[in-house]
Amino acid sequence: MSRIIDESKKANIIGERIKEARIKAGFSQEDLSSKLETLAIYVCRGSISRIENRVRTITDIEIEGMVKILNVSLDYLFGRS
Repeated sequence: MSRIIDESKKANIIGERIKEARIKAGFSQEDLSSKLETLAIYVCRGSISRIENRVRTITDIEIEGMVKILNVSLDYLFGRS
């Protein structure tokens, strides 16, 4: 069974906030990828771009790593603060 990807739908709701926090922290996408790797979370630069553009889903483990590396709260990422 194959999945059909509907590009008109967004794959996550936090990508824009991740990009905002990454830029505020002064990190490039490559920097963020490298810092996540120190937590044994492997997300390449291209995947970070796709997350930020909301075309790639993001796992709970990746979200946890983003919170730690970007020093933001879950409430911030989910737009609740």
